[in-house]
Amino acid sequence: MKPQISIVIPVVNEAARLADTLQALQSLRPRCELLVVDGGSLDVSPLIAKPLVDQILPSQPGRARQMNLGAQQAQADVLLFLHADTRLPDQAIALILSAVAQGWSWGRFDVQFDSPQAIFKLIAGMMNARSRLTGIATGDQAIFITRQAFQAVGGFPEIALMEDIAISVALKKLGKPCCLKTKVVTAARRWQQHGILRTILLMWCLRLRYFFGAHPDELAAQYYRRR
Repeated sequence: MKPQISIVIPVVNEAARLADTLQALQSLRPRCELLVVDGGSLDVSPLIAKPLVDQILPSQPGRARQMNLGAQQAQADVLLFLHADTRLPDQAIALILSAVAQGWSWGRFDVQFDSPQAIFKLIAGMMNARSRLTGIATGDQAIFITRQAFQAVGGFPEIALMEDIAISVALKKLGKPCCLKTKVVTAARRWQQHGILRTILLMWCLRLRYFFGAHPDELAAQYYRRR
């Protein structure tokens, strides 16, 4: 039977978290297809994923490239792109299918972090408000797209960084996103490892430079250098 939603999970060296992420999705497998797209992991990520997913797809590294490959191999008419460190809410599939049935061609969830620190509640609130105001979704928010809309915009631009913003801009030409208030839970590890204020300022700087025309390769170099 054709799955209702294909969940595409791009990974590179995610062994520390991947088992928990995939275990949390097992109850969805009667309705959803799970695809892990591995961008050349040097750890045991593919071995962890093998018994817990429908397909493991080897790929050249690059999140956009990996997600496009997953979409190409997916069977469902609705695609959900999920980071390896992000958890879906219990009602996620029902909410997505309801949104699509109402005519939405794409959307995302609100986000919260897995840390109890008050600063992360503030950051998540700002991310959700900005996304709702601008119509731009980030990968942490678990973007879902109908296959028709995904194909209409040519998938994710295969750029080194900001692929989520780039596809949001393209999708907005087809229609506004469905901004679901139900929250996915994503890891705060990046912010904690590299400094909360430093990470905020870095991401603001990168997005500002992107909107003013900086090349994604330059932004990626700055991103990984600062990290």
